[in-house]
Amino acid sequence: MATERVVDGRSMRPRGRAEKHRAATPLELFFDLCFVVAVAQAGSQLAHALAGGQLRHGILGYLVVFFGIWWAWMNFTWFASAYDTDDVPYRIATFVQIAGALILAAGVPRAFADGDYRITVTGYVVMRVALVGQWLRAAASNDGAHRTVALRYAAGVALVQVYWVLWMLDIPGQAKLATFVVGMVAELAVPVFAERPAATAWHPGHIAERYGCFTLIVLGESVSAATIAVQSAVDEHEALGQLWPIAAGGLLICFSAWWIYFARSVEGHLSGNRQAFVWGYGHYLVFLSAAAIGAGLEVAVEHAVGKAHVAAHTATLAVTVPAAVYLFTVWALHSRHTKRGAALWVLPVSAVVVLFSPTVLVAGVVCAASVAVGLLIHRLQGEDVRR
Repeated sequence: MATERVVDGRSMRPRGRAEKHRAATPLELFFDLCFVVAVAQAGSQLAHALAGGQLRHGILGYLVVFFGIWWAWMNFTWFASAYDTDDVPYRIATFVQIAGALILAAGVPRAFADGDYRITVTGYVVMRVALVGQWLRAAASNDGAHRTVALRYAAGVALVQVYWVLWMLDIPGQAKLATFVVGMVAELAVPVFAERPAATAWHPGHIAERYGCFTLIVLGESVSAATIAVQSAVDEHEALGQLWPIAAGGLLICFSAWWIYFARSVEGHLSGNRQAFVWGYGHYLVFLSAAAIGAGLEVAVEHAVGKAHVAAHTATLAVTVPAAVYLFTVWALHSRHTKRGAALWVLPVSAVVVLFSPTVLVAGVVCAASVAVGLLIHRLQGEDVRR
């Protein structure tokens, strides 16, 4: 855990990139645990839509809602890496952002069911307005380029929130998706605009740990969702023969997903803004697919007991598609920077095989085999087989 820091009560100075023993704080971990409630709601609604045969509606709704979840989480994480003072005002602002995440989560079912994003957007705006306050505090505590960057962030984030309020109130249903893309691009443009004068002082080790912690929590939520689905099916149908291959395959996928992500530290790759931002933005697909694996397992379970209105192949794809996306994305962000020789190609090949796997159990076996092959190659290369 992080060591206690003493601050002067008013200062929100940039923290050093070379700071020793920098680790995620209890407040950050609490933030993640509360934030995953929104992830769970998005995954649950995705599973419900897919099981009901509403593939396009479910996937689009999931992509839209998950963008808000991911972007708010990521902005908090990078700000904390640069300016976490862990004093009373900082903690209160973080609690406000947690409250916003819970409001967002409460609105997810309505967003999926009726396309009504008012509650979801309200929660998102609450989180973002709290972050604006944090950036203004950073601006007041600094001068020069750091002050300019903080003011640019505050202005950019605030302006985009005005857009979201108008989008929530005045945009007709048929234009929702196109105008959402406009707002999404505006959100993504804020860091590009804000960091032109200088880069914020994020910490490579802290960022790598924060992303790893959230990946871990999202994978845990997928296991939880699948477990609840299996329990419900067993209680109602006692269909153990149909369920055990799905449960076994799902566990193998989740266990392998953990092993693959944490096989090697990526901290050394995060040497500059360009590498770190590509890595950080790419985690949208990591988090998205990790949560969708749990939703897919729910669909597979519901199909096995005759409750899903989709074909068997579609139910299997609900698991294999996000699993393949996860494997390929983790390879693109992590493995290709830390492996060499034949080990470099294990994950992309496995992703293709998983994508075309006929059952969830086969997909799980392929994922486990990819871990085993990777360990064997590392042993032959004379490396630590644990990594």
